[in-house]
Amino acid sequence: MPVILKLATAALFTCLSLAAYGEKLRIVTEPWAPYVYEERGAMQGLDYDTTVIVFQRLGVDVEWQFLPWKRCLAMLDQGQADGALDIFHSHERDALLLYPSEPLSQVEFTLFYANERPHPAQSLEDLRGLTVGTSPGYLYGEPFSDSALFNREAAPSHEANFGKLMLGRIDLVITDRRVGQHVIKAMGLESKVSQAQVVVSRQPQFLAVRRGAGMDLLVQRFAAELRRFKQEPAYAALSAKYGGIQAISAAGDTVEQQESSAQ
Repeated sequence: MPVILKLATAALFTCLSLAAYGEKLRIVTEPWAPYVYEERGAMQGLDYDTTVIVFQRLGVDVEWQFLPWKRCLAMLDQGQADGALDIFHSHERDALLLYPSEPLSQVEFTLFYANERPHPAQSLEDLRGLTVGTSPGYLYGEPFSDSALFNREAAPSHEANFGKLMLGRIDLVITDRRVGQHVIKAMGLESKVSQAQVVVSRQPQFLAVRRGAGMDLLVQRFAAELRRFKQEPAYAALSAKYGGIQAISAAGDTVEQQESSAQ
């Protein structure tokens, strides 16, 4: 039997197995606009919409749940969730999770500061003695996480971090560039917050699932279908809808390079 047919058959059996028991794939994630978020009671975002379409094509029903990221990771560890949307690859998680070979998008972690207390950092050295607002459970890269030059202080949400920034309780906030722009606009802080030049790290983010029977084949099928979808006009339309978010292929090539300042 050809390899492709074997994969398709195995993935089909996995999907049928889920359906036979009346089960859905339980996926958890944290609001991470504009990649995944809720607005007027409806879940949306480039990575969310893309994942929904790919799973529909594979015939897999999904149950979604929004939670703080640290809780998402705990549910994966405890077997209370089957997978997580927009998770970074970590070798420490390889024993627990399977990652598709095709990422959903790429995160670019940058720093934001209050214009009244400017810290236009161009490198991590410029953060000496400062306090940076972080999010629990996020991986910012070893140079940032291991540095002893500055302090890190976690907050329960991105909005909370920017609130602390405006109150002068922290000196900077670290988050994805597009997420930061989205939060700043939502909070009406466009004239009060600026972005520093330093890019702390760039990391691809994935839809990852817990290891289990048939999951490795499901992940392979997900990657193949995701790769196909990224080449379609429908994906370009989604990217334009969410402000031209730049997505990457497994080879690191950009699929959509539109950019918008209206995020």
